[in-house]
Amino acid sequence: MINDKFIINLQGKSFVTYEGLLDLAHQMGLLSLEVELIQLPDEENNMTAIAKAVATTEKGRFSDIGDANPRSVNGMLVPHIIRMASTRAKARTLRDLTNVGMTAVEELSSEDGVSEDESHYNASEPNSSETPTKRQMETIKKLAESLNQEIDLDKLTKRTAGTLIGRLLEESKK
Repeated sequence: MINDKFIINLQGKSFVTYEGLLDLAHQMGLLSLEVELIQLPDEENNMTAIAKAVATTEKGRFSDIGDANPRSVNGMLVPHIIRMASTRAKARTLRDLTNVGMTAVEELSSEDGVSEDESHYNASEPNSSETPTKRQMETIKKLAESLNQEIDLDKLTKRTAGTLIGRLLEESKK
């Protein structure tokens, strides 16, 4: 079982962290986890990196791919497209190995951190000023506490809460 500290709730949906998948994989006898870069990002492929991960246990091998490009990652991660593709590939592979059906939070695109319904909102649209959900607030409090950060929760909107959660998750991986 995955420890609850590795589960993140975003807008009523549960996501597992890569860290949690790796922890569970080690508990299940992970022998190796290797990554191969399949596609380098360049202008012709819209700066999309694709990586393949292979995990090995005594029970067999598991593999999957992950991709990342400037449109699918937080702006701070654009310079790290290759590493993000690698992390996504490893997360997908470890989900297969561990039989975890939840999507890994690292697999989400930059806009998924808000919600599918809100991914195209901008500040001039009315829904961008809705108050954050209870789950968003709980997630922010949990992440801020683990990072020893104080966050002003009074000025958050649903959208800014989603963005903040993404930023806090990235900081927690460092």
